[in-house]
Amino acid sequence: MSYGMPPAEPAAPPVCPRHPDRVSYVRCQRCGRPACPECQRPAPVGVQCIDCVRELSAPAARTRYGAAVRSGQPIVTWTIIAACAVVYALQWLLPNDLVYQDFAYATALTGLEPWRMLTSAFLHSEGFVLHIVLNMYTLWIFGRILEPVLGRVRYLAVYLISALGGSVGFFLLTPVSMNGVIGASGAIFGLFGALFVVLRQRGGDVRQLLVLIAINAALGFVVQGIAWQAHLGGLIAGGLTTAAIAYAPRGRYQLLLQIGGMALVTALLVILTVVRLGTIGTPGAVLPGI
Repeated sequence: MSYGMPPAEPAAPPVCPRHPDRVSYVRCQRCGRPACPECQRPAPVGVQCIDCVRELSAPAARTRYGAAVRSGQPIVTWTIIAACAVVYALQWLLPNDLVYQDFAYATALTGLEPWRMLTSAFLHSEGFVLHIVLNMYTLWIFGRILEPVLGRVRYLAVYLISALGGSVGFFLLTPVSMNGVIGASGAIFGLFGALFVVLRQRGGDVRQLLVLIAINAALGFVVQGIAWQAHLGGLIAGGLTTAAIAYAPRGRYQLLLQIGGMALVTALLVILTVVRLGTIGTPGAVLPGI
């Protein structure tokens, strides 16, 4: 007499997870779970279950300013710091102050080479290492706060418009000359203004920030070689640009209004520069060395 294996029990029929009383042999193309006719949704290939459709259609998490919520390091801040570090190394390595001569800003060159109003923000004094160290340290502190809140693109726009605003402030408030101006201080003061607007808009305490701004502003009047005019221009430009971002109503047209506001601030800086240019000449010369 021989003994065989006991007969296998039949597999239970697949049932819909949302309706366990309903058998379904149709499976979701995304998660593979059974889906009854009520839970099926047409897909490019086959069907998907209602849970997968809802997951795919759920809006991504956004900050109140419309930026995607991100975790991790402030990429834009680190990129700016790296760019300034590379440029600073080139200032030391290239002969005859080549980087300084080509990219530093002088008010007399505004009409001929206006790009210097931005490129100068990536240069720093070779004879005073603390110039770049303090600027980059401050950028790192404020960047870690502002970049996640504003979002990468908006934050970068605030930084660059602030840098431009610093140069415009210096252009408007100083005599025309060939003296070169370099440094990220105007852009850094723009971040001061940006954080002030964000804190005010959120109802935060701005007293400590105002003290910090006052101390740094005062240094421009007591320490030789610091351009307080650039600090003022950057502070105003950064504050106005961030206000255009922060106070744009949330909703369908938020991004469009933010872009329009940032464009208006930029246009105002350009108009002020053009008006000032109308009163001066545009001599060509060589920048004096550092």
